[in-house]
Amino acid sequence: MLILMEGVVMCFILLIICVIGIAHGPVGLVVFYEDDVKDRVVELGYTTKEKIARTTLITTAALFVPVLVLVPAMVYGINGAEGFMDGFTQMTAVMLIMGLFDRLFIDEYWVGHTKAWEIPGTEDLKPYIPMRTRIGKWIGTLVGFPLMAAAIAAVMTLL
Repeated sequence: MLILMEGVVMCFILLIICVIGIAHGPVGLVVFYEDDVKDRVVELGYTTKEKIARTTLITTAALFVPVLVLVPAMVYGINGAEGFMDGFTQMTAVMLIMGLFDRLFIDEYWVGHTKAWEIPGTEDLKPYIPMRTRIGKWIGTLVGFPLMAAAIAAVMTLL
């Protein structure tokens, strides 16, 4: 039950990052869009390549710091995980909950079926998350998160 709650906490953090990122319009998180959309947004004068690069750094930190710091803190500090396997399985579960939320709610529903992420002048470039990118995101979720959990668990075991 604790792991489920921690997964929900991570989902909430991800949701808050997205809500803050698009608070003044979806161009705020154009970093998540394909290059053709980014190029069009720059052409339309909505933003600049420099702003996109700066936002990419900020967004990457906002997404990965909680995964790299909060998840192990919850698993080892709150749950009392011991050793590699215990930490690995718990962190993988927490990260997969967050990843499934990202793939199913954010990508499929929010981006794919609402107008919240629609940028005027880019409608012809939809879907914003093409099949190739979806597949890559699913691989990142199902393979990348367990690999990340393994690396963190290995470090935590050495500490």
